[in-house]
Amino acid sequence: MILKYNIPKTAESKIILKEDERIYYAVPIDIDAEGKFTNDSYFVVTTSKICIIRGTDLKEYPIKDLEKASAEPGIGGGILTVQKDGSHHVLAHYSSKHLSRYAYIARGINILISGRFEEVISPEYEKMCPICGRAIPGTKACPKCSGQGGFLSVFIKMAKPYKKDFLGIFLVMVMVAVTTLLNPEIQKHLINDVLKKDGSMQAALVFLALMFTFSVAIVILNIIKSNASARLGSKIAADLRKQLFEKYQKLPLSFINDRRPGELINRIINDTRYISDFMADVFCNLFAIFFIFIWDVIFMMVLNLKLALLTFILVPFVSALMITFRKTMSRIFGLQYRKNDDVSSSLQDVISGMRVVKTYGKEKDESERFKSVAETFAVIQKKNERFWGMFDFLVGVLMGMGLVIVVYFGGMDVLGEEMTTGELYQFIAYTLLLFQYIGWMGRLPRELSRLTSSLERIYDVLAQDVQEEPETVHDIDIKGEIKFDHATFGYKSYRPVLEDINAVIKPGEMIGIVGASGAGKSTLINLMMRLYETDDGRILVDGVDMKDISRKSYHSQLGVVLQETFLFSGTIIDNIRFSKPDATVEEIIKAAKLANAHDFICALPDGYNTYVGEKGYTLSGGERQRIAIARAILPDPRILILDEATASLDTESEFMIQKALERLTRGKTTFAIAHRLSTLKNADRIMVIDDHRIAEFGTHKELLDNKGIYYNLFTAQTS
Repeated sequence: MILKYNIPKTAESKIILKEDERIYYAVPIDIDAEGKFTNDSYFVVTTSKICIIRGTDLKEYPIKDLEKASAEPGIGGGILTVQKDGSHHVLAHYSSKHLSRYAYIARGINILISGRFEEVISPEYEKMCPICGRAIPGTKACPKCSGQGGFLSVFIKMAKPYKKDFLGIFLVMVMVAVTTLLNPEIQKHLINDVLKKDGSMQAALVFLALMFTFSVAIVILNIIKSNASARLGSKIAADLRKQLFEKYQKLPLSFINDRRPGELINRIINDTRYISDFMADVFCNLFAIFFIFIWDVIFMMVLNLKLALLTFILVPFVSALMITFRKTMSRIFGLQYRKNDDVSSSLQDVISGMRVVKTYGKEKDESERFKSVAETFAVIQKKNERFWGMFDFLVGVLMGMGLVIVVYFGGMDVLGEEMTTGELYQFIAYTLLLFQYIGWMGRLPRELSRLTSSLERIYDVLAQDVQEEPETVHDIDIKGEIKFDHATFGYKSYRPVLEDINAVIKPGEMIGIVGASGAGKSTLINLMMRLYETDDGRILVDGVDMKDISRKSYHSQLGVVLQETFLFSGTIIDNIRFSKPDATVEEIIKAAKLANAHDFICALPDGYNTYVGEKGYTLSGGERQRIAIARAILPDPRILILDEATASLDTESEFMIQKALERLTRGKTTFAIAHRLSTLKNADRIMVIDDHRIAEFGTHKELLDNKGIYYNLFTAQTS
């Protein structure tokens, strides 16, 4: 995202910079104090001051006089305020398209206020193209202005790795075109040289043999072409599915969370399948038809220019019809594909939550809801097919009129001896080919629309930037010291969830994390799990910035037990081994014993090879939780994260799991979130999160003596 625009020279000349001063941020102010849109105002931040330029006016605010900057979102826009001498001052109003931009700048100002000089860089994409103003579909650059969009460029990008395959299919297509075009020529000579002139049987057999040979060749070449195209389509689809799935694994959780499951599944399954279908059904004929079409027109003009021009009278009308409705087809069928996503997502939700649906007896309600979504899709599909039927009918009528013109005027030429019967037959054959392929090309916009839509959705994912680990990252043997250094993070850049977190955790300490719902407890452990990276500040592990540690090394020394345990469909031993794929059976059994899971596993009919089913629902909550603990124990992690690990269990299961957790946490740096504060009695220190910050941090006794937030929470629960 752009944080430093090229502002006009007249505006930039008003800013006087000192020798050691430079501009960090420069963005437009697009709304004035009266709420009207403006285009001559700018917000500029240098290393020592904030400059507000409105037309010819300039106001400056020295950074050293400010206490805090805030970007506050509102309806349709936001305001940037600064705190000075205990009072708030509004410096800029801006529209919603600049919400994220000003949030980053507010963070940059606060860094300067704190005395640091790190320059904030936004990894987010622009939502609107700064050149043409169009919405950018989640890619780094505008497809139109960057020249990367459009069907042809996207198709070439897809086809590039398969150049040899495409070349082979293209050569077969040329051979198909040549044999198809030569057949009417043989038929013309059969009529003119044999049938009309009472030729010999030998000559007739020669022409018939040639016609038979060409016909068989056309059939064989078409089979080769279709099979080669189908194989290539399957190969491309398989490779794209693999690339998409690998990309899903690498993309940040924010990307996955912003999209519905049905939409993501459709991109892997339906969109790639359509590419395979397109290659098998459309592409296998594409170049052959274009090649035949061009030479067909040339041959018609050579045979009879007047008749050819009469035939071509209707071609502009057919072409105009196709061009006129091309965008309409792209729009209506694009809507159809999006509604198909809604159907898939709705189905995914209901099937995933079937236990809840049945628990509350909402089968009928969910059936009605799904029926409504499916009917909406069906209505759009019916309208689209009705439109397509009318379009296809109009194209067919126009082509039929063209054939009538050829037969009438061509027959007149034959009667007037300006044209032979064989030439008329040949001309009619070429005309039928011409209109057949015009009709095929009339259906092409629909197919291309769907292909373009599928390719755009696929490359919308593949074009996403993944922050690859730099070569400077390295493996470390973690001892367990964790330091939060001004760590700030928000799922939306303009709405921080955690701000300026500072704390030092000693190796082997157990830290309890408490606070009201929405305070940021789970966000803190998400940062510790490296599911997200800090927007500002750092998290250091043994004095090393977490970003400088390889993910593989860090995650191999991290254990996680969450409140909502997720087990994969498979056996118990596979689920435990997930955290350490090369673990031996002895190591797995040892981990299960430490997690108090070995006894109940052995009591199952198939023991460790028991199949647990979708999400492990064939086991009880306590059993699933103990398997999750065994999974966390297996790699012998140095850092352990517990998120309400016993919150939803019965007393006996909780006791068993507490015993397992005591063994698990011994000697390990542990972060434990708990709403029941009694479960944190063994914690070395307790961190209280409130208002997105660390409000209190100390031992259980110290926090009770302070009689602050923790004291109120504890007394409320114990009373």
